[in-house]
Amino acid sequence: MTDLYRLAMAVLQPGFEGVTAPDWMRKAVADGLGGAVLFARNVSPGTAELVAGLRAENPGVVIAIDEEGGVVTRLEAREGSSFPGNRALGVVDDVALTERVGRQIGRLLAEADITLNYAPSVDVNSNPANPVIGIRSFGPTADLVARHSVAYIKGVQAAGVAACAKHFPGHGDTVADSHLELPTVHASFDQLRARDLPPFEAAIKAGVRAVMSGHLLIPALDPAGPATLSRTILTGLLREELGFDGMVVTDAIEMKAVAAMYSPGEIAVRALSAGVDAICAGLLTEQGLYEIRDAIVAAVRDGSLPEERLAEAAGRVAALSEWHAARRANVAADDEAGIEAARRALTVTGTARLTGAPLVVEVNTRHNQAIDPDTPTGLAAALGELLPGTTRVGRLPAELDDRPLLLVIHDAARHPWVRETVAEAVRRRPDVIVVETGIPAEPVGATYVATNGISKVSAQAAAEWLTR
Repeated sequence: MTDLYRLAMAVLQPGFEGVTAPDWMRKAVADGLGGAVLFARNVSPGTAELVAGLRAENPGVVIAIDEEGGVVTRLEAREGSSFPGNRALGVVDDVALTERVGRQIGRLLAEADITLNYAPSVDVNSNPANPVIGIRSFGPTADLVARHSVAYIKGVQAAGVAACAKHFPGHGDTVADSHLELPTVHASFDQLRARDLPPFEAAIKAGVRAVMSGHLLIPALDPAGPATLSRTILTGLLREELGFDGMVVTDAIEMKAVAAMYSPGEIAVRALSAGVDAICAGLLTEQGLYEIRDAIVAAVRDGSLPEERLAEAAGRVAALSEWHAARRANVAADDEAGIEAARRALTVTGTARLTGAPLVVEVNTRHNQAIDPDTPTGLAAALGELLPGTTRVGRLPAELDDRPLLLVIHDAARHPWVRETVAEAVRRRPDVIVVETGIPAEPVGATYVATNGISKVSAQAAAEWLTR
């Protein structure tokens, strides 16, 4: 294989099916594939062996994962995260605790020899209607998000795992989900400068090793196309103005915000031309991988992508891998960090608690596609351990008995039908207890508990409070 083909392979970070690497993936790594991204579908008790198998083909391969904590977890998707997520950390507003949580997330990844965490989300959740950021943000103000982003990054990178600030230049003021369509940020440059960019500036100053581009149309910066494909945004703003010299990675290129516009190969070429260094493709086949590689090679040969730009990108991927290899760290276990954060993040209105095993009604909204669909809220299970006989149902029954009634809701402020369900429950049972796992709204019910996130420890903290 020529050097040009290897350069093109070096900038790709595909995902794949299964808890073991398919033969084609192992061969691709041996042939110079720069990285791979793991999802919940790849996680098993043998994840460390999976990573070791890929490293046996190429010790420098970048293994990435999306382990934000809270609702976005891959390693703990089936049981729920041991850490409460960004919003909870922002509510507590203790940067030392956020750094502790970041360090433990880094430790979890380091144990599997993972190179790169596609986290934290440093988006400022300035729009309450945002369907995809919400509790994944540290909060609604630039200063709060900047402080906790820095603490989280320091924690993760202290464990020898590279952190990644996302979604540049800011996904917080959108009402569309970039998994499904291209969101537009309707803000002036001055608004972006004051609100969305400071957390990225702080992350860069803190030494974050990677930045993920957002599939966002931001007319004030570049009306021509998404940030992922914009040289004005990625080279002009991120590189030249903000001074970032680490690795830039795309959000997954199969997301409809960009996939509806171009083929995977064309997206990769345009992103590299804009200043991206690594192309994340969440799920690829062998054929799909080599089609992207060949499109990059063809673009270099026809002059539309300078070979120097491709070589620079491959060099930044290699530099991140070398950083990881030189910074393997033994981080002490801190088993209390996650549950402490979850307990301190609880906000409660009312004094009513559970006097017996409740009927738990989980009024489930459809989570955005960044969240693994199997990720549990965990509240019924946590209550069941403390109150045997706890029953969980998915909708408010037509007939209610005299058991304590508890509603679990998520982002009721964004969903009129959820608010209607809650209102009906309060009318029929004024003693109902309501647990909100998303962004809190006006308190309702005899007691209103806001966990400020979805995680195993958030459920545990709420169950503890409700039964003590």
